[in-house]
Amino acid sequence: MALKVLIVDDEALARSRLRTLLGDCTEPRTEVVGEAGNAVAAMEQIQRSDCDVVLLDIHMPGVDGMALAANLRAMASPPKVVFVTAHAEHAVSAFELDAVDYLTKPVRLERLQQALMKVLRLQSTAESVDASGGVESLLIQERGRSERVALADVIYLKAELKYITVRTADKEHIYDGALSDLEQKYGHLFVRIHRNALVARRCVRAVEKVHDPVEGEGWTVRLDGCEERLAVSRRQLSAVRESLMG
Repeated sequence: MALKVLIVDDEALARSRLRTLLGDCTEPRTEVVGEAGNAVAAMEQIQRSDCDVVLLDIHMPGVDGMALAANLRAMASPPKVVFVTAHAEHAVSAFELDAVDYLTKPVRLERLQQALMKVLRLQSTAESVDASGGVESLLIQERGRSERVALADVIYLKAELKYITVRTADKEHIYDGALSDLEQKYGHLFVRIHRNALVARRCVRAVEKVHDPVEGEGWTVRLDGCEERLAVSRRQLSAVRESLMG
């Protein structure tokens, strides 16, 4: 699924440059749904069309990009904002307006793709309500296909290299995101057992002491639906035990 992008800049050449860069994006894929040369025209397009992200200039005649971003925050489901500007001094104010990223001109393709991947990750980790009745889920994107995995089916989430392994009873998925973001959003469902792992509270069945010849005494957690034992850090031991009591 392609990210739907609106380009907002008062300079036609800058809009054309961004459109060209978006056309070169391979990860994630994008679809330019429109362009606007000022904030008023941009708001009109946003209100009447489906848009995932706005690439937004700051200095424009009339209402500037900062004011437009502030107005977008009042919407029920606003698009994400990535500022694209020649002026670096507004970065702090931009992030106070919940901007996903702040790019300075001239924009490099690699940097643009990084910003758009942030947008995609935010979409994926957002709490979702599907048509079948309000099931919290993660949007997994693997090998060109998208699949929703219900959090109620997830046994653990484990950070490995740049990705997260999402383990269910019958399958492993690869998820592109940050473990800390998932913990913040779904802490009611998962407990951290280690710096690299969260486990489903409902699956915790036992905390067991182990002895490693190299590392010495340690702890692991036993989980329903999974024979694998995951290490529990001493720092997280009390929290895991509390989860077991609950």
